[in-house]
Amino acid sequence: MNPLSLTTLIQKCTTITSLRKAYQLHALILTTTISTSYAQCPYLNNNILSMYARCGSLFNAKKLFDKMPQRNIVSYNALISAFSRDSNHGFLSLKFFALMGTQGLTPNGSTFSSSLQACCLLEDWFMGSLIHGQSVKHGFFNDVFVQTSLLGMYSNCGDLESANKVFGCVVQKDAVLWNSMIFGNLKNEKLEEGVLLFGKMVRHGIVPTEFTYSMILNSCGKLGDCRCGQVIHAQVIVLNVLADLPLQNALLDMYCSCGDTETGFNVFNKIENPDLVSWNSMISGYAEKGEGADAMNLFLQLVGVFLPKPDEYTFAAVISATSAFSATCYGKPLHAQVMKVGSERSVFIGTTLLSMYLKNGDTESAEQVFNMIEEKDVVLWTEMIMGHSRLGGGESAIKLFSMMCHEGYKIDSFALSGALSACADLATLNQGEMIHTQTVKRGCDAEISVCGSLVHMYAKNGDLLAARSIFSQVSNPDLKCWNSMLGGYSQHGMAEEAMIIFAKILVNGQRPDQVTFLSLLSACSHSGLVEEGKLLWSHLKKNDVIPGPKHYSCMVSLLSRAGLLDEAEELIIKSTYSKDHLELWRTLLSSCVNKRNLKIGVRAAEEILQLEPEDSATHILLSNLYAAAGRWEAVAEMRRKISGLRIEKDPGLSWIEGKK
Repeated sequence: MNPLSLTTLIQKCTTITSLRKAYQLHALILTTTISTSYAQCPYLNNNILSMYARCGSLFNAKKLFDKMPQRNIVSYNALISAFSRDSNHGFLSLKFFALMGTQGLTPNGSTFSSSLQACCLLEDWFMGSLIHGQSVKHGFFNDVFVQTSLLGMYSNCGDLESANKVFGCVVQKDAVLWNSMIFGNLKNEKLEEGVLLFGKMVRHGIVPTEFTYSMILNSCGKLGDCRCGQVIHAQVIVLNVLADLPLQNALLDMYCSCGDTETGFNVFNKIENPDLVSWNSMISGYAEKGEGADAMNLFLQLVGVFLPKPDEYTFAAVISATSAFSATCYGKPLHAQVMKVGSERSVFIGTTLLSMYLKNGDTESAEQVFNMIEEKDVVLWTEMIMGHSRLGGGESAIKLFSMMCHEGYKIDSFALSGALSACADLATLNQGEMIHTQTVKRGCDAEISVCGSLVHMYAKNGDLLAARSIFSQVSNPDLKCWNSMLGGYSQHGMAEEAMIIFAKILVNGQRPDQVTFLSLLSACSHSGLVEEGKLLWSHLKKNDVIPGPKHYSCMVSLLSRAGLLDEAEELIIKSTYSKDHLELWRTLLSSCVNKRNLKIGVRAAEEILQLEPEDSATHILLSNLYAAAGRWEAVAEMRRKISGLRIEKDPGLSWIEGKK
């Protein structure tokens, strides 16, 4: 073969990306050069080596390198570069870098750049800093590729101080260098610093790339800064930047992360060929905003297209989005889809399925999902413990917690909080104290969520001294912790102490929630503090806290016991619970018996009997009311009605913790 034809074949090596074609070309070169000096030529072998590396066949590249009779700096650089891009073999780059020095070869900019890339991949700060020193020694520190690799290495190793020093030494900073610095800040959770660097980049006259915009938009999404994201979006439009798919996805994710799903959907509709990332971002956006129906509709559209197919992130997002709805309508059909594609053993999907069933109160289905997953993680166990605890299954929650400990899982603060809440509900002080020791042993006793659960557990078990002791050690309590202490005082009828805690909550700038006001109203109801209760009710309304049926129950009880029956009746009528929660009317009726108020009592009884004509408790209370008013004929009539009803009195129950 003439030299010109061989040169053509060598040039062909630079374009081959198929391993099969690489084998064929290598074989052709071998058969045509076996009797020529070209077979020993480093130039030829270097090109073949690079071809194998480009095709992803590191084994063949190294095999060829080992058989090369002559190697030069290009040979080493080709192999070091190939291994520096593979996370499983990055260490071999450093091995060949060291070997090159023993062969008397001097590294160049390409050598240092690739070796630093390997250190970046391996997060090997020590080796990276040594290579940094070598690059300075050999006069390659000012090489822009070496500087970019140094920035990436230090950033990836978490050493932003060194990265900033390198960045400061660069005279001519291009877009790639700025991007490396911005990316380093974002990777190390320095989001605001990354955005500020972007501003400096623009002020220095550097034109941002699509990658730059994508990074900054992701930062805006994580920071929840929609306004900044809109400015970046406007800049993309004004500068007529050709938005590629990653940039479009970054825009979509930013709007969804900031809760603007309407604009997010407009961006989604403009994507010509959305990939699975696009679909998942939009569905997740709906899920986070609680727009379950929209998430489900979009999921159905995705299922209707040929490609892409939903993955486990898609299923997790849509199941999470619809978990508040009926499991029969949404959750179970989605579960069936998961089983259809064979992903029922995925711990990621399993956690969302578990959460969905527990939110629907279906512990049996939740346990089936839990048992199906063989490789459980901490999140799955914790969700199971917390779910049973919320649903009043305290014994199951504690049993699960014990199993989790026994199987050697790392117990986190959430699992401990769930187990402590179960101990509080079951009034099992001994079990709670044992879990308290676990929190200390695992170093979680200082975490605010655990402190709140400990205060709640001790207060519910009657040990206010221990609850106060733990609460006093919390330097900056959150609202849950305050509410736990407040609830303890309320439960023990210590209204004055509860009001002091409430004042401290306000002084510390916390915003009281439904739990706060429920504890306070309960304390006022038990202590008969009518005026204080009215002030709290007014404060609740002014703070836009929506009172639930329990809040109304406390207030009706407070007013009724104080003899303010007209006000109590008016409160029930004005509430949205007058027809759904008959316990409010029963509370009023009971007080009418004690206060001998026949007029209001009869009206209260009528409200109950309209919906539950055979309610035995109401008939008995009404009979007592007539008796208190001296209406004996009405008493006789009521007793005849009661005798016609099949009244079965439920036996009383009590719970105590046995001592061994």
